[in-house]
Amino acid sequence: MKLPKSIYNWISISGFILAINSLIIILILFLFAWFSKESNAYMGLFIYIIVPSFMVLGLLLIPTGMLLKRRKKVSTSETTEKWPILDLNNKIQRKAVVRISVITGILLVVSSFGSYQAFHYTESVEFCGTLCHQVMEPEYVTYQHSAHANVKCVECHVGEGADWYVKSKLSGLYQVYSVLFKKYSRPIATPLHNLRPASETCEKCHWPEKFYSQKLRNQRSYLADSGNTEWDISLLMKIGPQHSALGLSEGIHWHINKDFKMEYIAGTKDRETIPWVKLTNLKTGETKIFMDEENPIDQAAMDTLEKRSMDCMDCHTRPSHVYKSAPNYIDQAMLTGKIPANIPWIKMAAMEALKIPYETKDHAHTQIYLTMVSWYKDNYPDAYLKDFTRIQKAIKVVQNEYSDNVFPYMKADATQYLDHIGHLESEGCFRCHSDRHKTKTGETISKSCDMCHTILAQGPAKNIQTVAFNSSMEFVHPVFIRGKEKTALCSDCHKVLYE
Repeated sequence: MKLPKSIYNWISISGFILAINSLIIILILFLFAWFSKESNAYMGLFIYIIVPSFMVLGLLLIPTGMLLKRRKKVSTSETTEKWPILDLNNKIQRKAVVRISVITGILLVVSSFGSYQAFHYTESVEFCGTLCHQVMEPEYVTYQHSAHANVKCVECHVGEGADWYVKSKLSGLYQVYSVLFKKYSRPIATPLHNLRPASETCEKCHWPEKFYSQKLRNQRSYLADSGNTEWDISLLMKIGPQHSALGLSEGIHWHINKDFKMEYIAGTKDRETIPWVKLTNLKTGETKIFMDEENPIDQAAMDTLEKRSMDCMDCHTRPSHVYKSAPNYIDQAMLTGKIPANIPWIKMAAMEALKIPYETKDHAHTQIYLTMVSWYKDNYPDAYLKDFTRIQKAIKVVQNEYSDNVFPYMKADATQYLDHIGHLESEGCFRCHSDRHKTKTGETISKSCDMCHTILAQGPAKNIQTVAFNSSMEFVHPVFIRGKEKTALCSDCHKVLYE
């Protein structure tokens, strides 16, 4: 096929070379990825986004060069510019149109396939979690160990609809800039104030009308004593009524009852303090405003602070990215047998090593090993020699559990990303349920434990105390703390491990 003279210019020729080379590179990388057994996020980035961008640029340069050359020719000629005449009765022109149409059709199919693959790739967990490895490592690792590990990131962070898809991609452009020029914060600030409402994401699966009755929760932990004493507690969690048929008439999930609207004002950006709560009965129109009498705020301050309607994320702050604290992940490792609970003092040795903040994971692994070994050699050398092999294996487990829950580079751990389900390591429920939040008539948001759960059994495994199913017992702290458990918040002690 004879090419038009206008194509012979350095811009069009450069575009042609760029497009052809890009196409060849895409095919080579695609075949390599097809036959490769290992997944690689950067390979997908090059195949579906970076190299195709160069190919499109090359294709655009071809007509751009032709147009510029034609204009230059016209400007130096006395004749006025004329559009070419297309005559399909002319055999040469007809063949040219057919060839151009076929090539255009092929390019459209290829570009459509590439665009779909690019869209599909940018929506993948691999793209979200592994492309910016250091920055997103904490979120990706903790996500893999969560209850939502089979739910794609975009289903919660983006959801359905073109508007939020566009918002997410525009947000993504700034995130790319932040990563390239290291403008991101460490740790990444939470909560996310531009997160899509839970009613449009979470409630696609966990809708309020899907009622649940009360649930039995059995929790096992180990004391930091010579025998790693097992301490069990069984709680009847009142997440709903006694029978699911009663709906959201009572229980913890009453907070999302569609007949009521709960709003609050957060005193700080992290929403850890809540000085103002408003409850509206949508059926009767009755409203109640609760103010924290110990930390009141005036109207001027209220006008500048965030006012928010309560939803799932106000309690379920870490539904897919669960950062466990050191006592928590060591207890779970002992419960599953990864760390033998019959190694004397193993819980104490682990906690001694984990109470120290580390700057890197390599440094952490080295120091965890040295600290635990030194602790045994200094305090119980006979026990160390007797259980040398098992202690060495236990130290390896401690190092691995640390790596799954603490990320020094991003300064991310359980102390930075608090879980508001409960009140052990953060104020959680007690942000509102404090007995301090009162209406003008003196009505309070109760702090009573029995509102959310009743204790059916507790104590050391060999001497556990129980009560009848319809009864409850007073909480007994595993370690004697002089009755402070009745007056202080759990989080006053349990959240300070790395602080």
